[in-house]
Amino acid sequence: MRPVKSPGGRKACATGHNGARKPGPTPAPPRTLSLVAEPRDVVRIPDAKVALSTASVYPESTATAFEIAARLGYDGVEIMVWNDPVSQDIDALRRLSDYHQVPILAVHAPCLLITQRVWSTDPWVKLQRARSAAEKLGASTVVVHPPFRWQRQYARDFVAGIWRMANETDVRFAVENMYPWRYRDREMLAYAPDWDVTKDDYRHFTIDLSHSSTARSDALQMVDRMGDRLGHVHLADGKGSAKDEHLVPGRGNQPCAELLERLAVTGFDGHVVIEVNTRRAMSGAEREADLAEALAFARRHLAAGAKVPRR
Repeated sequence: MRPVKSPGGRKACATGHNGARKPGPTPAPPRTLSLVAEPRDVVRIPDAKVALSTASVYPESTATAFEIAARLGYDGVEIMVWNDPVSQDIDALRRLSDYHQVPILAVHAPCLLITQRVWSTDPWVKLQRARSAAEKLGASTVVVHPPFRWQRQYARDFVAGIWRMANETDVRFAVENMYPWRYRDREMLAYAPDWDVTKDDYRHFTIDLSHSSTARSDALQMVDRMGDRLGHVHLADGKGSAKDEHLVPGRGNQPCAELLERLAVTGFDGHVVIEVNTRRAMSGAEREADLAEALAFARRHLAAGAKVPRR
């Protein structure tokens, strides 16, 4: 963890009666600021980076996500590999990262219904290409969904296959919690082995709070089951709708603040990724305001959880 510090004082100079400049007072050394009411407490910001998912700017492009992340001061981006050709192009992504000076921290493999033909129709090829992309781009994590139930052979081999791929690289394969599909009073179990990924043995997990909301499950209990294998966070909110909402954190009923504060206390070393839905934004300015609010929320609660007593 790193302390939040104020900038040191500037050197002042004065001019004597003969025109010579003489040094002013010696600047005070940097001091650690207390960001809480109690004078004996200081705040230290944990090392977890806050990244922007490129999915958060949809229907805008992957390139736009880099621009916004740079402008708002995000620590990096997570690439959602989808139908935007740039999201599939390693060289183009590297150029965007270099131009905007925004690192790529994670790659989300193309696991969605709308990306069934992106990077092959073979799901294992998709994961191999996602791993290769992460390695070439310097990303530490590949996010992957559990298989759809109709992908029978893939689902049957999924747990063992993820372990095998994880053993072949330093990149984390972080399997993400999903949710049952609902229509009126009916529930369909669309994922296998299970939408609740904690029921199976994986080396790393991704927790998504919008998904936990749609599943109507207890996110903090799921995090407890993940334990130290929690490697990645998709930060979004929800109100328990049957639709995956991905609200700006703080606008739903999920324990977004509590989770962030817990991550800070436990020394979480993964990434916190803002993955919210801004499709209804009426303008680019409104979209950026939502993404700025989400970033501020994440950093504020990571800092609140990292309060430590001064010695």
